[in-house]
Amino acid sequence: MTDAAPKLLLLDTASLYFRAFYGVPDAVKAPDGTSVNAARGLLDMIAKLVGAYRPTHLVACWDDDWRPQWRVDLIPSYKAHRVVEVVPGGADVEEVPDPLEAQIPIIRQALGALRIPIIGVAEHEADDVIGTLATIAGMPVDIVTGDRDLFQLVDDGRAVRVIYTARGMSNLETVTEETVVTKYGVLPSQYADFATMRGDASDGLPGVAGVGEKTAANLLAVHGDLPAIRTAAETATGMSAGVANKILASSDYLDVAPAVVRVATALPISVPTDALRPLDAAETAGAVAVAERWNLGTSMARALEALERTA
Repeated sequence: MTDAAPKLLLLDTASLYFRAFYGVPDAVKAPDGTSVNAARGLLDMIAKLVGAYRPTHLVACWDDDWRPQWRVDLIPSYKAHRVVEVVPGGADVEEVPDPLEAQIPIIRQALGALRIPIIGVAEHEADDVIGTLATIAGMPVDIVTGDRDLFQLVDDGRAVRVIYTARGMSNLETVTEETVVTKYGVLPSQYADFATMRGDASDGLPGVAGVGEKTAANLLAVHGDLPAIRTAAETATGMSAGVANKILASSDYLDVAPAVVRVATALPISVPTDALRPLDAAETAGAVAVAERWNLGTSMARALEALERTA
């Protein structure tokens, strides 16, 4: 892409292909009968996102480990309800429908054919890759995800936004600092502490019993951050005795949860230097071959067309 202001688009890839799998009808199959709805849906999403947000750089961030052991060691319930097979000494197996599992190699092939870099880091989730790249990018960043935990990365000063997909690709929400403050009553920089106290059943995080979103936001408004809240709880300063007791009763959880909830921001990775560009003839032929092999058809064509418009 030439003469365009730099902008990095970071995909929470698994979040998107899960959404595609459940949102795109499984009506079209590959020649061998493999479902391709998630792969086609993801390509359509990429085409739409590149066209709408005009990034100069794009990274598909990957879960090399969807449930890192170091997080489980701190909070054993972390994502435990999604485990279908425990692998001693290795990564536990996540509950993924077989028709989606079969598409993940196809998705990687399609991304490779489009020259979209896939970045993952051992023992870390895509969230951590996103956190690091957003921190070191040195350019405006749009993070595409359905995971509100990434609201902690929003930073108007560094032009880091979340493109939130929870309401669907036809109703994307651009999340800025004002969005977070309006919806939750906390700054993005306070969001991880807020989420730690609130908890999240979808991630197996119990939170502080009896402390919901409103109380957590009020505590952060008064005290600023979780360490200050914990200190104040010892003397019930700036909170009721009941709330202080709830904070103190959750001391063991609060000792470890912040490290689980906060995304990594200093992994040993770098932002790819190659910008988005139209594929050359040989690359286009390769992408078309992948599309023909897996019946990705119009979805691959739309992605190629979106890249053409980056010239």
